[in-house]
Amino acid sequence: MSTKKKQPPPTFRGLVDTHCHLDYSPMIDDLAGTLERAAAAGIERLIHIGCSLKSMARAVELAEAERPGLPPVFAVIGVHPHEATTVDDAALATIEALAASPKVVGIGESGLDYHYNRSPPEAQQRAMAAHIELAERLQKPLILHIRDAHADAMEIVDRLPPTRPGIIHCFTGGPEEAAGWLQRGFYLSFSGIATFPSAAGLREAARTCPADRLLLETDAPYLAPVPMRGRKNEPAYVAFTCANLAALRGDEPLELARQAANNAEAAFGLPPAASA
Repeated sequence: MSTKKKQPPPTFRGLVDTHCHLDYSPMIDDLAGTLERAAAAGIERLIHIGCSLKSMARAVELAEAERPGLPPVFAVIGVHPHEATTVDDAALATIEALAASPKVVGIGESGLDYHYNRSPPEAQQRAMAAHIELAERLQKPLILHIRDAHADAMEIVDRLPPTRPGIIHCFTGGPEEAAGWLQRGFYLSFSGIATFPSAAGLREAARTCPADRLLLETDAPYLAPVPMRGRKNEPAYVAFTCANLAALRGDEPLELARQAANNAEAAFGLPPAASA
């Protein structure tokens, strides 16, 4: 891990971290401190992901907990493609029951990950289709994790097209893949990877993404953005990603923060921020 001096993030009031894993160390070891630092960077809402059968009930509890003076947390629940073999009727029934909470704002992260293939591709495809059908029945947005599998994922979506827009979390494709998902009505959520100068295709996709289809996320504790690369990520660092992408796109960071927050409200059905 990097030993460089820790740099405080900038502050852009209104930010939403649309994808983080608050139950992972070190965040869960000091959740109040994590949320205080997020608030100092301008984050006004966070979406925590419970993406396994073991973590989703805790995700709902975490989102439902009252924390006066701290940014509210919402939850997305489902089963990650790495654990696709655990998706059966009982698992889907559990997701559906937990999704009755008003703090659950999406289903996922499901999808396809052919980079690691920790579950067989056929199991991932079946699980993704099942999550699409569940999200459709519940009328909640679908959050997809797609890695080295855009063509197969698009084929499944074309076969089972959702009636409300979904989100490609931690988008890692280039302009061609971005165009494909945008044509299918999805939002593209950009993480710290989009700040890496080496990610040329992804950075071009971020530069040209329509303003009303762009979301910001950390995927904390993973993928810390420049200049925190090499450290454990946390929600406050979404401000670095906002600043970097604003410069890339020729936008004002505060305006990008507000636009991305408006998009998050539309995509997830979030209530307005308390400061609105």
